[in-house]
Amino acid sequence: MALNTSADAPLPVGEVSRLIGGWIDRLGAVWVEGQITQLSRRPGAGVVFLTLRDPSYDISVSVTCFRQVFEAVADVVSEGARVVVLAKPEWYAPRGQLSLRATEIKPVGVGELLARLEQLKKSLASEGLFAADRKKALPFLPQLIGLVCGRASAAERDVLENARHRWPAVRFEVRNVPVQGVHAVPQVVQAVKELDALDTVDVIIVARGGGSVEDLLPFSDEQLVRAVAACRTPVVSAIGHEPDNPLLDFVADLRASTPTDAAKKVVPDVGEEYERVRFLRDRARRSVQSFIDREERGLAHALARPSIEDPHRMVDERADQVTALLDRGRRTLGHLLDRADSELTHTHARVVALSPAATLQRGYAVLQTADGHVVRDPDEVAAGEALRARVAEGEFTVRVDA
Repeated sequence: MALNTSADAPLPVGEVSRLIGGWIDRLGAVWVEGQITQLSRRPGAGVVFLTLRDPSYDISVSVTCFRQVFEAVADVVSEGARVVVLAKPEWYAPRGQLSLRATEIKPVGVGELLARLEQLKKSLASEGLFAADRKKALPFLPQLIGLVCGRASAAERDVLENARHRWPAVRFEVRNVPVQGVHAVPQVVQAVKELDALDTVDVIIVARGGGSVEDLLPFSDEQLVRAVAACRTPVVSAIGHEPDNPLLDFVADLRASTPTDAAKKVVPDVGEEYERVRFLRDRARRSVQSFIDREERGLAHALARPSIEDPHRMVDERADQVTALLDRGRRTLGHLLDRADSELTHTHARVVALSPAATLQRGYAVLQTADGHVVRDPDEVAAGEALRARVAEGEFTVRVDA
């Protein structure tokens, strides 16, 4: 509605309402799905008033229809039922109220619901919300457990009683919410988010007893599935149902078949843990004792060996051998030295016998010229030349006579 208005030239409320009504009247009929939360069938009235609600987004819209339109499905439709209506938007100008005028109403069957859930399941799985690698491990002994369940329900009693029977010291942070109907989804989502925001909560259990497919629809709602997927705290789905699985089972970090089963899987049994500790303690004691016995046997065997029992025995046994080898070495070295001495003496005698000094001792002399040349031939000297004569005891000068 592109209108030229201003603070000086405003439109009256009635005109605005009329214009809105004219725009809405141009809208066509649409198929709408929702859950009936209020149903008014006044006796004798020609019009039936309904309120359709979207549980996922906590949004409601008023619906009116002629009595004969509703009578066609009156036997199978009541408050809480999910329906699909063909309706045209209408604007009630006096009150400025939007509603839908239904011309056809169809109940949503179980088969159709399951088909839609299967389609939603495939869509969420393709996003990886159900992947195993996203699952978080539960703590061994949670100190504080968040519990989302119906007020004073059997599910709440089963979880609390079984958990405290298994581990009396366990504590709970309970959020009581509607677990079916139009208000279930937003309140369950809010409770899960509140518990996830508490740093002291170690694990969250969403519990409910069994029910029909329609009763369990809130636990297959896309908004709840995404809220659980975003949790940093491990979430356990404990919806008592067989054989159908709500989508909460696939996104939760652990699925329990019943609330009692959830208590058993989340909280350890103090008696079982005591027996396990006792068994491990006895096993450790046996292992240590076995190790000590084995080491003692090994030590006794080592001490019984001759080398450890009498460590000097081997030295004493080898002492005579060392002495014999030492004497043998001395004798061998003596023989070698004696032989070398004898050879040296003989060599020395030969050297002395063959040396020029020995020849001189026998009366020979060696004549040398002034430059030290040894005279071997008479022609090598001239008459009157002075020569040196070397004898055994010294040397002297001689002169050559013609």
